[in-house]
Amino acid sequence: MVFDAGTLTVGQYLDTWLLNIKGTVRQRTWERYEQLVRVHIKAALGNVKLKDLTRAHVKNLYGTLNSPRHAHITLHKALNDAVADNLIPRNVSDGLKLWKPRKKEINPLTPEQARAFLEAARGDRYYALYVLAIHYGLRQGELLGLKWADLDLATYTLQVRRTMSESRMGRIEEQPKNGKGRRIELSRTVVEALRAHGETYGGHELVFTTEKGTAVNSSNLVQRSFKPLLNSCGVPQIRFHDLRHTCATIRFIKGQHPKRVSDILGHSSVAITLDIYSHVIPGMGGDDPMEDALS
Repeated sequence: MVFDAGTLTVGQYLDTWLLNIKGTVRQRTWERYEQLVRVHIKAALGNVKLKDLTRAHVKNLYGTLNSPRHAHITLHKALNDAVADNLIPRNVSDGLKLWKPRKKEINPLTPEQARAFLEAARGDRYYALYVLAIHYGLRQGELLGLKWADLDLATYTLQVRRTMSESRMGRIEEQPKNGKGRRIELSRTVVEALRAHGETYGGHELVFTTEKGTAVNSSNLVQRSFKPLLNSCGVPQIRFHDLRHTCATIRFIKGQHPKRVSDILGHSSVAITLDIYSHVIPGMGGDDPMEDALS
């Protein structure tokens, strides 16, 4: 499409930008961009001519949002592309300072609570799923996308190759969050749980399925299995994602090296792991050890 940069509005540009990037980013990422453009950015800036867009326009938009971070990411990416296409001379959202959102609170189970939860889950169709989630921190989508072809129980290994998620297009398979898979060496406990699961519920391409052998809906898993299990054993009402945090915190409590934990979780760098879990890693934070050492 040929643009008339003189009359092109921000709304018109963003509509075409969304069409052009579709298929180049993850489907759920594209849907988040589209929603932010439709609900927030176009409502505030859609009628402004792209060439007339100013830093003040953008700051006013951000001021109307409780948390402008995602809108900024979307708009900044779109305007960078507009600069690359010579539609505007510079990105007016460059350098805008956003207040840092509070870190999402994590609520991991203690080792004792994790044992109680897994004991309550014995006999549940998804017991092996919970064992994997707590032992190796797989994300819910990674667990639901796991196929028997990804497992080699003879060599105690698992390959994380995809994530399963729900979108407007229905259930979709995508690459893992970091854009690449990872190999995990499994413990005997986890392998035994997976073998027992296969003997009872195997016979399908996916490791974890419904009773009909179809893919599991993430919301149904939480509402029909996960939450009832939490209630049955009296542990706190955590989110499913907190099982991933449980894996990390227990490993740190037991002294595992941050690089090893980062590799297990599939973070793109150990810095991300340290940023999330520094408060639970022995020796990072807390009282100053030099007081005791030198007093």
